[in-house]
Amino acid sequence: MTEENKREGFLQNNAGVGVVEIILILVVLIALVLIFKDQLTVIVEKAMSALEKSVDRILP
Repeated sequence: MTEENKREGFLQNNAGVGVVEIILILVVLIALVLIFKDQLTVIVEKAMSALEKSVDRILP
C-alpha cells in the first residue's frame, strides 16, 4: 500500500465523526445549562407550582 493510498483511506474514514459531534453537542448543552441555571430554575419552579395547582383542582 503506497503512502498516497494510506492518506486517501484515512481521509475517507469518518467513522468517529458521529461520536465527536455528539460530544460537542453535549458540551454546548451543558454550557447553556450552566449559563442559564438561575433562569431555568425559575421556569421549572413555576411549572411545578402550576402543575401542583392543577392536580389540586383535579384531585381534591
